[in-house]
Amino acid sequence: MNGSILGLSRRKLDSKLDEIIAFAELDRFIDMPVKHYSSGMYVRLGFSVAVHTDPEILLLDEVLAVGDQNFQHKCLEHIMDMKRQGVTICFVSHGLGSVRRLCSRAVWLNDGVILAQGEVDDVVSAYLRHAAEEEEKSAAASGEKSESEVETEEKQKPEPKVTRQWGTGDVEVVDVSFLDSAGEARNVFRVGEPWTVRLRYRAPQRVEKPVFGLAVHRNDGLHVCGPNTQFSGLDLPFVEGEGDVLYCVDHLPLMEGTYRVSVSAHNEADTVMYDCHDRLYSFKVRQVDEGERYGLVSFGGEWKWKVSIQDKGNQEAV
Repeated sequence: MNGSILGLSRRKLDSKLDEIIAFAELDRFIDMPVKHYSSGMYVRLGFSVAVHTDPEILLLDEVLAVGDQNFQHKCLEHIMDMKRQGVTICFVSHGLGSVRRLCSRAVWLNDGVILAQGEVDDVVSAYLRHAAEEEEKSAAASGEKSESEVETEEKQKPEPKVTRQWGTGDVEVVDVSFLDSAGEARNVFRVGEPWTVRLRYRAPQRVEKPVFGLAVHRNDGLHVCGPNTQFSGLDLPFVEGEGDVLYCVDHLPLMEGTYRVSVSAHNEADTVMYDCHDRLYSFKVRQVDEGERYGLVSFGGEWKWKVSIQDKGNQEAV
């Protein structure tokens, strides 16, 4: 019936029946009444019928959420083959990685309203910015304590007293922001995208040769890195008044997770701490591509395959 609805004649359906069943991986269950199929089995069969109708336009709605990883990969490869053959693919999904891989253009719908449309990378970026803003609003509405509230509560506890900010105040870090490639402040980033930490400082009087630094910790406390201006060879002769110091990363290597950032300003010999904020700032990293998902960092390396062949007694790599 599904095949007939999609335009397959009985003869064509019979000729493709074995391919349809094999693709859906339902050989053992094909004689079972469809009413006993699980929702996943039903969608498998429906997808298999649809892609074997030789359509000019294929509409897919969250089909890649069905089945195990191998079946999803097979579906994706088949869709890519159809796209290369000139079939128009209309793909509806919340899976941003699949959207980026399958689509050249995208439309972002919210309650039936188009919020963005255009090149797929631009639309995905707009959606991620919106998701980050909504996540922050949701956290605030749910009553999560801000960093300043947590710090205040900790200071009010008589014992033990936990101090997360200290220093002489000769140089103060008055603001810390995480910036994207457009210079916009965000708290959610994608693996591999540009990431900048901006430290805004204030020095009431001239301070010679200060050093600014930061430390990144995973949410479980693991120390990830601790760069500073001195290590990188940036010599600041003096600071006075207000200014910004930026730490720029072209491709954020951190894998998905929540991270906390400490910032500091101290003298060149590291004997006087002007200002230190211990893990007062947090950001999140998301993986939206079909890329690495395990471990702490992505090296951004490239895999290559070389096959040795015998050619007149000499080994050659191709």
